[in-house]
Amino acid sequence: MRYQLISCEVLFREMCDAVARSPHQVDVVFLSKGLHDLGGKAMRKELQQKIDAVKAGQHDAVLMGYALCGNGLDGLVAREVPIVAPRAHDCIALLMGSRSKHAEFFEANPGTYFRSTGWLERGKSGHQLSMGADLSGTNLDELIEAYGADNGRYLYEEFTRYRANYQQLVYIESGLEPDGRFEEAARDEAAEKGWAFRKISGSLDLFRKLIHGEWPEEEFLLVPPGHRIAASYDELVIRAERDAP
Repeated sequence: MRYQLISCEVLFREMCDAVARSPHQVDVVFLSKGLHDLGGKAMRKELQQKIDAVKAGQHDAVLMGYALCGNGLDGLVAREVPIVAPRAHDCIALLMGSRSKHAEFFEANPGTYFRSTGWLERGKSGHQLSMGADLSGTNLDELIEAYGADNGRYLYEEFTRYRANYQQLVYIESGLEPDGRFEEAARDEAAEKGWAFRKISGSLDLFRKLIHGEWPEEEFLLVPPGHRIAASYDELVIRAERDAP
């Protein structure tokens, strides 16, 4: 079998590990982490272009290295080749190994901010304007200088508001880390923001199942040609619907 993987670069190490171990031939496209920050519509447009470039006879399936991710997958259409997507709301569930593990942890640990090797390595910022300017690391004076007093203060408040909702930073360790630099960076970030730090072990199970062609229905959605992905707003997260002509 030959698959086309389209994945967020935040999952680069996990996906490459799975590809290296797969019995199948896997072609890979990684897209920038910043794609999430542009919103679901822009993300969906970019992903659809990549999917449309995959032709029948060349690949047997398009594998999505994404969760639903702010409805970025909602509306994606399988043209000539089936799409396979994990049933998960975000990449934290992928890194933990299942959406149920993520839900259980989230319920028991409200106010948790997550980091992984990929988030730290590929750019950990969480805010980006539609124009493509990443302002999450910009201080108040720089924003005022660039956008004026009122707009600068507004942007600064918006970009720092999230900090009040968190009490701890959890670093998800995959086992693929080359050394301790990413854990150290996560510890430093937690200390800088005044949060508690905790490290947990992640899982590579979902990555390996996706790339190995093992797609149990409760964990993966198989979208046949002529159908699209739709957010289901239930425990299965996504479903397949026939695409309108």
